[in-house]
Amino acid sequence: MTDPALDPDLDLLEADTADIPAEEGARPDDRIDDDRHDEENRLKPEYVRSVREALEEGDKGAVYDLVEPLHPADIADLLELMDRDERGQLAAAITDLMSGDVIAELNDYVREDMMEALTPEDVATIAEQLDTDDAVQLIEDLDEDDQRAVLAEMDVEDRAAIESALSYPEETAGRLMNRDFVAVPEHLSVGDLIDYLRTRHDLSSEFFEVFVVDEKHHPVGTCALSWILTAPRNIALSDVMKRDQTLIPVHTDQEELGLMFQKYGLISAAVIDENDRLVGQITVDDVVHIISEEAGEDALLLSGAGDGDINEPIRDAYGARVRWLVANLGTALIASLIIAAFGAAIEKLVALAVLMPIVASIGGNAGTQTMAVAVRAIATNQLTRANTWRIVWREMRVAMLNGVTIAVLIGLATGAIFTPMLGAVIALAMVINIITAGLAGVLVPVIFERLDQDPAVASSVFVTMITDSMGFFAFLGLAVASGLVG
Repeated sequence: MTDPALDPDLDLLEADTADIPAEEGARPDDRIDDDRHDEENRLKPEYVRSVREALEEGDKGAVYDLVEPLHPADIADLLELMDRDERGQLAAAITDLMSGDVIAELNDYVREDMMEALTPEDVATIAEQLDTDDAVQLIEDLDEDDQRAVLAEMDVEDRAAIESALSYPEETAGRLMNRDFVAVPEHLSVGDLIDYLRTRHDLSSEFFEVFVVDEKHHPVGTCALSWILTAPRNIALSDVMKRDQTLIPVHTDQEELGLMFQKYGLISAAVIDENDRLVGQITVDDVVHIISEEAGEDALLLSGAGDGDINEPIRDAYGARVRWLVANLGTALIASLIIAAFGAAIEKLVALAVLMPIVASIGGNAGTQTMAVAVRAIATNQLTRANTWRIVWREMRVAMLNGVTIAVLIGLATGAIFTPMLGAVIALAMVINIITAGLAGVLVPVIFERLDQDPAVASSVFVTMITDSMGFFAFLGLAVASGLVG
């Protein structure tokens, strides 16, 4: 830490700032208070209502004044808060504020609506403002004819980069990577590199490290900007660069990509093609979006809610959800058939009908708990082929402990209210069902994963079917076998 008393430059800085005239009638902290006030009121209901009222009145000037102070991400949020027919009016009122950064932050469905209202020339202009990865995200959702029309309006260099990215499968590093990066040969010195960075005006606008490559453009190391700024100018890059680096093949799935950044604490990483040549980079800001997207996607798939986006068209939302409800109806019929098979026993002992929902409900909850743990473990690569049976045995032991605990509680309560024998029956049925739930909760996702299917997609339907069916069968079967029902 620098001692102010020993550093005359700090005194000079303080003197310079002290001479800056303050706005007449304003206190020094007025600007800070104003900024804080704007932040607190940003996108609040009152603010959104004001924008809507200005739109209804056709006062584009008032709309522009209200929106102009917003950050691009906040403008994107404002567009999403508007009704579908209001978005076009708002975009028309703030045309020069509709930058590429705003479009890149928009929800997928809202962005598609906005793109439909723009000409290919407008879309091309927006795409050229964006980093390559964001431009690809903007164009990839368009129809093929629209894609060709937009690409035809772009510069040759930008068009070539986007066409190259679109040639890779979706949700892979090749599609997500940014082709704007800084790469230099390893024979340079630190001073040469600094001079190069200062004199080149076509470099990437943001980068965290410089990639060092050999004569075949293979990455051989990296230099963090902090090292470059602090190392002596005459030191060779080969002496200060970090040779150990995480290289990402272009076909790496985005979920695995997120795990790599999380596991190794990466800020950026080089992307290499099939010939191990450096072709792009992935930065941590892109990975944050990937991790958030994958986590939300798994949670929604577990519930069978499809994309779960409030901006998703009603017909698409209906189609995504109803098929799993129909599947659930089919599995529920299996449990109903088991109940029907014991219909005579239920008629003779009404208490069975009273207690059946408890057995099924507790088993379903236990299965959902285990399934959530298993799906997350698979997604984070904690559950693999190497440790599957150890995890299965672990979850079985947890299920046994849970089963015994719940069995004791329900058994004592049932014995006190009805009969001790019925208490013993439901206790044993509860142990059987919770153990079954634990086994199904981990094995169903594993089986889906082994079949190259997303374990989050339909696991809940099958786990619920197994726990309901086994719960009813164990409880009613034990009641008949114990002689409770004559």
